[in-house]
Amino acid sequence: MPQRFFQRINHALERKFPEQRVFLKSDLETRFIRLRPLTQAVAVSVGSVLIAWTLIATAILMIDQLSAGNAREQAQRSVAEFERRLDALSRERDERAMEALRAQERFNQALAKVSEMQSLLLASEDRRKEVETGLDVVQLTLRRTIRERDEARSEAATLKGELIASGGEGSPELARARDDAATLDMLATTLGATAVERDTLAEATLAARAEARAVAEAKRALEKRNDEIFRKLEEAVTVSMEPLDKMFRAAGLKPDEVLRQVRRGYSGSGGPLGAMRISTKGVVSDEDLRANAILSGLDTMALYRLAAARLPFAMPVKGGFRFTSGFGYRRDPKGFGTRMHSGTDFAGSRGTPILVTADGVVTKAGWHSGYGKMVTVRHAFGIETLYAHMSEIRVKEGQTVSRGDRIGDMGSTGRSTGTHLHYEVHVNDRPVNPMTYIKAASNVF
Repeated sequence: MPQRFFQRINHALERKFPEQRVFLKSDLETRFIRLRPLTQAVAVSVGSVLIAWTLIATAILMIDQLSAGNAREQAQRSVAEFERRLDALSRERDERAMEALRAQERFNQALAKVSEMQSLLLASEDRRKEVETGLDVVQLTLRRTIRERDEARSEAATLKGELIASGGEGSPELARARDDAATLDMLATTLGATAVERDTLAEATLAARAEARAVAEAKRALEKRNDEIFRKLEEAVTVSMEPLDKMFRAAGLKPDEVLRQVRRGYSGSGGPLGAMRISTKGVVSDEDLRANAILSGLDTMALYRLAAARLPFAMPVKGGFRFTSGFGYRRDPKGFGTRMHSGTDFAGSRGTPILVTADGVVTKAGWHSGYGKMVTVRHAFGIETLYAHMSEIRVKEGQTVSRGDRIGDMGSTGRSTGTHLHYEVHVNDRPVNPMTYIKAASNVF
């Protein structure tokens, strides 16, 4: 039965695969190998399958290589874009700081000009009051003099009439009348001089009033300009304050507590900025209140800047690197099950500079079991950073460092599978995710 079945298959395949014979000839005899149609079909099928498998495997390998290349290029472009954005934000931050300084200088100049104009206005007001007082005195004196003159003239006329009626000019009444006439002439002369002085004072009063109106108009214009300056400064302080406040909150810190600690560390007589100004009338004006509010905001921004410099908001490496392992549980790279990874790994070339991420003091600098060559730095607010697997250490224990200082070179010392930096952040001796601080500052620095 099987033989008949194979014969039928060979007969069906004979049209496409006719029977072939391969002759093998030697010196003594000649032999041949008969290739039936079924054998040829099986050989062709197996060959086709092998060729198809080879093509598919080659295509898959090529696609994997292309995908890996695209992923690397995408990662490089992302890193370049991230660095470009950081540079742009840094430049913008510097520009905003310079604008704030220039605005503060203009604000101080405007305050000095306002004080000068206020002094001029007060002096003008005092002169005006003095002129008005003098005019009142002159007018009272003039009225009294005119009244005395009229009384003297009446008395002189009465005495003259009596003298004429008595018919003599050598009497004592005549002499007295002559004295009264002389007195009246003197009073008239004095009255004329007083009238001239009154006119002069009136003209001076008009001039003083015109000057006071001009000073008042200048003061209103200056107040309007100061109001615009205050408004722009208030907007600048508000816009600059919000990202800083969000950065500290995103890092899990309470801004009020941070500012209180920084203020306690930088306290001093008079404070970092000027004290409240009081007007000459003994009350605080709205302008002074706004000015002091702006100064308080600038003071808070300065405290934020001091706090940011003492917290690990920066990247520990710059340039060409990639993230290889994050914070949390992972499979041990040495093959010892799942373990807690207490930091973030940055892979790069050997010798890549490692930078401290905040101001602080070096507490350890040397070899430490699985960490290899390691450096730890103590910062403010109970925070400590750790840098491990270095190839070279460039600081000593007890040394004070500032953000961006080079503390070592990237390597693969200790328990490591390749060149990288293992970076940890500890808060009150407990490890936290370093990316919390790095991401919190991504929109500020």
